[in-house]
Amino acid sequence: MSDLPILQRTDGRDWDQLRPVSLQRAFTQAPAGSVLSKFGNTQLICTVSIEEGVPKFLAGSNQGWLTAEYRMMPASTIPRQQREFMKLSGRTQEIQRLIGRSLRAALDMTAIANYTFSVDVDVLQADGGTRTGGITGGFIALQDACDRLLSEGKISRSPIKNSVAAVSVGLLDGKPILDLNYQEDVAVSVDLNVVMDNTGKLIEVQGTGESDTFSRSQLNQMLDVAEKGIHELLQYSQT
Repeated sequence: MSDLPILQRTDGRDWDQLRPVSLQRAFTQAPAGSVLSKFGNTQLICTVSIEEGVPKFLAGSNQGWLTAEYRMMPASTIPRQQREFMKLSGRTQEIQRLIGRSLRAALDMTAIANYTFSVDVDVLQADGGTRTGGITGGFIALQDACDRLLSEGKISRSPIKNSVAAVSVGLLDGKPILDLNYQEDVAVSVDLNVVMDNTGKLIEVQGTGESDTFSRSQLNQMLDVAEKGIHELLQYSQT
């Protein structure tokens, strides 16, 4: 991919460069894991709370469970977001299901038998990549929550099977660009969200031709760029 030209991006980044990343652990005291996650101007609080017991469909299964909730805070965008209560938008439901699926892929559920992990992703400021940021920050909060259970002697081994991170990629003028901000997100012809673990295996790929179709070779290029970004993001879970 070295023959791809350097694109002029809205914030001056190279085409395969992440936005500045900050993942501040132990941001709040009450949950078992919490991370203030910043990806450029996008800011989220990712927390993990732990309760004894599992949903009815897992009763007697000797397994644990993980569920996720995602919300955009009212002042996270202009104009102000309406606060969602009992009736969730289709977008909110789809994103929180994606976060839940992605983080469950990181866990051996038999190692957290009779515990339910609740992951909350609350968007403080939205500038693109809130779902992928929720997965990346949510995993680090999950990692800390598992470490707390271990240190308290409530589980005998870590349930973490693999580290997980996610990033967005888009096609701009036919070329892949990594980690889209909002201005780029509305400009690209193709939008791709990629979730991957530290072994290089894909957990989920969400790709949409927003204003154009894309070829198999372009998909491969986007996946290559996403893999590079995810490898960089996974380094944060090793510290």
